[in-house]
Parts: sequence; structure tokens; C-alpha cells
Amino acid sequence: MLGGAGILLGVAAAPAQAAEVSYKTECVPPSISGLPPVEGTTKVEITAPAEAKVGDEVTITWKFVQAASKNPDVLDLEKDTVKPTGTLKAAGAQTADIAMEGPRSNPAIPKNSDMKLSDMTGKLKLTAAGDVTLTPDAYNINVSKPISTDTKCTPKETVNPAATIKVTGSGGTSGGTTGGLPTVTPTLPTGLPTLPTQLPTGSSTPSPSTSVSASGGGDTGGSSGGGSGGQADFTGKEVSIPYACKTPIGDKNATSPVQINAKKDGGSYGLTVQFKKSVMDSPADIPADSVKPSMEVVLGGSDKGTVHVEGPTNAQQIKSGDPIEIPDLTGTYKPGASGSSTLSPGVLTVKALGTTTTCTPTKSQVSLTLDTTQQASGASGGDSSGGTSSTGGGLAETGSDSHGALKALGLVAGTVILLGGAVFTFMPGRRLR
Repeated sequence: MLGGAGILLGVAAAPAQAAEVSYKTECVPPSISGLPPVEGTTKVEITAPAEAKVGDEVTITWKFVQAASKNPDVLDLEKDTVKPTGTLKAAGAQTADIAMEGPRSNPAIPKNSDMKLSDMTGKLKLTAAGDVTLTPDAYNINVSKPISTDTKCTPKETVNPAATIKVTGSGGTSGGTTGGLPTVTPTLPTGLPTLPTQLPTGSSTPSPSTSVSASGGGDTGGSSGGGSGGQADFTGKEVSIPYACKTPIGDKNATSPVQINAKKDGGSYGLTVQFKKSVMDSPADIPADSVKPSMEVVLGGSDKGTVHVEGPTNAQQIKSGDPIEIPDLTGTYKPGASGSSTLSPGVLTVKALGTTTTCTPTKSQVSLTLDTTQQASGASGGDSSGGTSSTGGGLAETGSDSHGALKALGLVAGTVILLGGAVFTFMPGRRLR
């Protein structure tokens, strides 16, 4: 603690004092990261006038000598993406919570390196004569990319005052006030959202995109729908599909009701794959045009192979707390064989913000059965945006032989959790596993 040295000057000319204080701190990562709180030491230097008069508005600076965390060995943080805010406690002759804020100004912060936080400033209108102590309190670290996330840090012990302003004069009113910058308290959900046991539902039905089937022959499995005849529209059965998902942060499980419908167009069929019933709230803001789903529908019975279907990217930003939906996935099935052909939900892929989550059914179930007639180029020809893959009636391999350790997670949530984990800053010595 440093006080004034008997100098009585106006606040504009008052000498500044700077003092450092350190305190144990608990930092809570973004709820979407699924990471536990960690503890470390924060070192702060507070600069304020040594003396001032009642009625003066003084400017106070909070400098981070050491933040209680590091950038983990996951993602390099770009230049000018980190913004600190916090609260400075005034006590003694007057009490106040002083809102402190720093600019979004930082050098690039590599993985597994110390956080570089800008200096925060705030203002206090002095209202009473006497000693006013200044004590650092909680602070928040916001990272704006790849999505906006917050790490909240609070003291875990009583913090000593870092500076004292000697206030002289009379006529001031009692009580505290905070002037200048507003308190900034951006928030994410307090915990990782309850993840659905089903994948999100679709909402729109865009016109089918093009893709193609593989060659004929093979086993049939269960069935629904009906024969072709003169019928044009075929409604599939809603089937509950368990998925084993490989996300960039590990293996997860999810289950969803899925339905495959078809509309006959000549000898081909326009397919629409719908995810039903389940809606999950977004744990963070997701930018527009950043989530792209697709699936390989598995053929069986008389036909073999897969049909690529895909959905549009999200047209609007998905705000934190709003539902996340997987839109209808569409594509074109050109039969590669004549007979009774079955269609089952297959490998689902969700690409978001440069990451890919791949989910493979652990149990195949037929949603739709069609009486098909082999078409020219049905086996490997035609125009296809996603191509075909021969699976021999089985499911694409993901490299995982055991699903015993998989944990529940929604698809898009898995991608967002990866991002949230990447921007959370760990304590020195603690590494992301």
C-alpha cells in the first residue's frame, strides 16, 4: 500500500502511485468447454493518484503483471482478439464497485504460452474526505474468435488493497459511485447444457441435390414405405438411430429419430432425410453460414452402396440459448438394381468452423423400402455432388473398434465444445488432455 506524500495538487496534476498485489484466483472456463475450474495466482499493479479532493473524478489503471492462466496447447489466439474487463473495489471513506475495462488489443498468443492482457482503466468520482482504498476483485477474459467465449476469474482469498487515495476537502456527498465505463458482464450458460439423447430436428425441405447410388445386390433388412407402382410420394418409417460420433475432442454418443422420404421422378427418387423431435439450445453464438451437415444413406436389399444427401448451412446466426436445428438433408437416388431396395440412415457428417464431426450408426435400421428399376449409370454414373462409396451393405469405418468409452454429446455441441475448450486459458502446468 502506497499513500500520498503530503502533496496537495489537483487531480490532473496529482502524482500517480503504483502498487502490486497478488492473490489466489479461480478461473471458470466457458460452460461449452466442459472443463473444470482451475486455480492460480493473479498479480495486479494498480495505478492511481496519491491524493485528490472531494469532487474530483480520478482515473485508475489496472495492469496485469500476471494472469492466472495460460493459453492451452490447442489453438493459437489471433492478434487483437482478447479483451479483459473487471471490478475494482473502493472502500474506506467511500465504497464503490469501479468498472474496469481494457481494449481488445493483444499480440498473437501462441499455444501453451502466457496470456497477454491489455491494461484496464476506470473512473471514480470522489465523494467523501478520508482514505479510499482500491482492491482488485473479479475479472473476465473474453476471446472473440473463433466464437465469443468468456473465462471468469474470481479471488479465492481475501485480497489486500493495492493503493490508497488520500481525499481532502469538504462538501462532498457520502456513498460511492462508479463513473466512466460501464460494467461489462458477458455470460455463457452456467454449465454445459443438458445434451439431448437425440440429434436436432430439421425444419426446412430444400430441393434435392444430386447424388447417385452404387451397384445392386445384397441383403434387405427391415422395411417400411411400400412398392412403387403408380405412386409418386413415399413416406419412410421413423427409426431411432444410435450414433457413435468422432469429434475433434474425442468419441461421443448420440441417438436420434430419423426418417427418409422419397419422391419419384422418372426412374430416380428425390430423397429427403429428416431429423425429428429433438431440439437443443445453442451453448454459444454460432456465426451464419458455418454449420454444414451431410449423410451417406445406406442402400440394401436389391441395391448396394450409399446415396449422398446434404443440407444447407445455417442462414442466420445462432445465438446462445436459441435452438440448434439440423435442416432436412436432400439428394437424388438413381437405382443401380431392379427389385426391392432398402434405405437406411448412414454416416452423418457435420462441418462447422473448420472442424468435422463424423457419426456412424452402431445399429442399422431400414426407414424406407422401394420397388426399384435399374437405371442407366445407376451404379456409378450420373451427376453427384458427394460421390458414392461401396460399403457392401455395411457402414463406413471410422477407425474406432470400441464404443464402450463413448460419452453422450450432440453433434453441433461437440464442435462448439471444441472451440470453447480451445479458447479457455489454463493454469500454468495444467494441459488439455
